[in-house]
Amino acid sequence: MMTSQVQQNFQKNFQSEKRSPIRVLILGAAGRDFHNFNQVYRDHPEYEVVAFTATQITGISDRCYPTSLAGSLYPDGIPILPEAQLEDLCQKFAIDQVVFAYSDVPHAQVMHVASRALAQGADFILLGPTRTMLKAPIPVIAVSAVRTGCGKSQTARWLSQQLRQRGLRVAVLRHPMPYGDLAQQAVQRFASLADLDAAHCTIEEREEYEPHLAIGNVVYAGVDYSQIVAQAASEADIILWDGGNNDFPFLVPDLHIVLVDPLRPGHETTHHPGETVLRMADVVMIAKVDAAATAVVQQVAETVRSINPRATIVRAASPIQLEGSDRVRGKRVLVVEDGPTTTHGGMPYGAGYVAATQAQPAEVIDPRAYAVPEITTVYTQYPHIGAILPTMGYSAAQLAGLQQTINQADADLVVAATPINLGALIRVNKPILRARYEFAEIGEPSLSTQLEQFLSMQPEFSKV
Repeated sequence: MMTSQVQQNFQKNFQSEKRSPIRVLILGAAGRDFHNFNQVYRDHPEYEVVAFTATQITGISDRCYPTSLAGSLYPDGIPILPEAQLEDLCQKFAIDQVVFAYSDVPHAQVMHVASRALAQGADFILLGPTRTMLKAPIPVIAVSAVRTGCGKSQTARWLSQQLRQRGLRVAVLRHPMPYGDLAQQAVQRFASLADLDAAHCTIEEREEYEPHLAIGNVVYAGVDYSQIVAQAASEADIILWDGGNNDFPFLVPDLHIVLVDPLRPGHETTHHPGETVLRMADVVMIAKVDAAATAVVQQVAETVRSINPRATIVRAASPIQLEGSDRVRGKRVLVVEDGPTTTHGGMPYGAGYVAATQAQPAEVIDPRAYAVPEITTVYTQYPHIGAILPTMGYSAAQLAGLQQTINQADADLVVAATPINLGALIRVNKPILRARYEFAEIGEPSLSTQLEQFLSMQPEFSKV
């Protein structure tokens, strides 16, 4: 009779009562995975983290988490390998624990990954907020969401302006996106576009950082958030956590604002860890109410109340402004949207498509007919994407592919809803009209009221 893999692992690893160290494999996407390691496993000899794996983001595997970040227990660093190798790695290294550490994943997919790990005999672990959150020495407001693309960043920008108008020094901490040299990206501080250039930021990083810099915010990010928090707290009165995907914050929030999206009703409870942050929220904001049916907004509100009855529910709009909208009428238009919202965020289109169609073009063309291989692979991986071009630029090859696809497209102009100045990064042969969307309060209770109540309860802000 053939011996199962679980039996083989048991015979190999558990003949004694307990093995030490515990061998760990961390599944990630260049962000949460590194933070979990830093908080829970680094400098703890009872564990041996054999490898990280990478998914979701192209070009981030086959690297190494360097010794300067991994610590003295890892003189050769820790390899970063593709998640597709999960079973082989469990067998090769006799893995005891598989730690799931990335976000915006359907609940069912999390359990499929869990099944792969469990079938190899390993434990499957989700590390929670208590073990992974840092406590900052100054107050923290955190902005999270149940899905990518709900409008966290525009909400965080609005909050930063409200806080600065009250005379507070604000440090914006972004969820990590360390896609380059990890040692150099341990602690990042961005105060100008030149800082982004010097750090060789990808399009995805620029989409998050540039709008903050444009309104005068200083943005902190990187890999080692203990150091990042210490530096930010030394320069600010309050920290504003601008979350990534639908992850829960890396810091203990004193006020936790969570966004839900009525354009994706039902997603409040379908993705990990979005349902978690909804249950954690102090304030739940129903975003984009200007673009959703009233009945759907009410449906989402009822779901929120059933999941988290203690949270205060507020509403907000995301009004879209398209520069030169009169130039779109009767023209063939190529729409460019920000990448994460329309890839793992699950949206077929975004604000750019809405703005373009409202301006009455002759046609919104489908970029697939003009896509080069670097872009075609994105459509294959995310078949739900509509007639838009996602701004993929995790690598130089993808950025070049984006440029070539735009230039090959049979269109009169481009409507770009990415938050960055796309024309500053690539050379295109068509006019680019930018579609911008910002935060707007709707009705009462309002986010302004919740912010005022929070600030009034902080002793250090009692005179603000």
